[in-house]
Amino acid sequence: MTQTKGYAAQSPTSDLTPWTFERREVGPHDVQIDILFCGVCHSDLHQIRNEWFPGIFPMVPGHEIVGRISRVGDHVKKFQVGQLAGVGCMVDSCQVCENCRAGEEQYCVEGNTQTYNNLGRDGQPTYGGYSTTIVVREEFVVSVPENLDLAAVAPLLCAGITTYSPLKYWGVGQGHKLAVVGLGGLGHMGVKWGVAFGADVTVLSTSPSKEADAKALGAHHFVVTKDEEQLKAVQGSFDYILDTVAADHDLPMYLSLLKTNGTHILVGAPPKPLEVPAFALIPGRKSVSGSTIGGIQETQEMLDFAAEHNIVSDIELINIQDITQAYERMVKGDVRYRFVIDTASL
Repeated sequence: MTQTKGYAAQSPTSDLTPWTFERREVGPHDVQIDILFCGVCHSDLHQIRNEWFPGIFPMVPGHEIVGRISRVGDHVKKFQVGQLAGVGCMVDSCQVCENCRAGEEQYCVEGNTQTYNNLGRDGQPTYGGYSTTIVVREEFVVSVPENLDLAAVAPLLCAGITTYSPLKYWGVGQGHKLAVVGLGGLGHMGVKWGVAFGADVTVLSTSPSKEADAKALGAHHFVVTKDEEQLKAVQGSFDYILDTVAADHDLPMYLSLLKTNGTHILVGAPPKPLEVPAFALIPGRKSVSGSTIGGIQETQEMLDFAAEHNIVSDIELINIQDITQAYERMVKGDVRYRFVIDTASL
């Protein structure tokens, strides 16, 4: 077993504090990664507070992990010691169901094993990237390009792939009008991918102050959804809407902005059900869909695309000791656009 330093929540009502725990020994098909950076996702906060479902405590969050490989198992073929590598939201799956065989382990019929706050197939709790090292089977490790800012790569393992995957699945690109709802950790990546894919990109936001940031990220247009005139001007305009908002919002209003046959793609996770009246869909043959992260093969594809086009997340680097304050700022939307922990601070 490997003694590992981390930060953990001991209960849903406690702040993260230092905690030492044990990682499993490196097996024949495992890769051990010394963690350099770990992104801070809003879902980390949801889970340590039990806001989605009862958690497994102590809980070490973190599923946007970038580091360097320190050990490999005897049968590992794809990776070697010293190589840069990453781990995202999952660390295992059944690997034999229809979805896994299709390279979509995120939709494993048996359920994939999450990087933290989950039980592994050995029955032991999984612990995430707010720590110094992690051991993962090689099928769930991705290669990180050497030419990118490593700290800014970390959020690609969740925010990046969560927005890349649906845009690729629906074939968003040249000739399409794409609207991105929300300009946070997910939204700013949706803008970057949409522009890189060749779409005409509009940011829909309730905050006029975000227009300059949206344009700086490459968005072609900006619409303040609280302005009735601006909203009226884009009725029936968009082929696709990528909805990154995790708060309650007026879904029928956004559906009115779609063209005939348009698709509204949910990647944010509001806490309450969203109401969709039938007549918001039927007259325009419109669709509401959802998407989560991509599979491992697609995640690698995304990283290679990012390296080719020099795309990373916009981040603020923090020490692990500042995580509570970072959470407080994240809740207020006071981050552009993702916190990343420098694990050297551990």
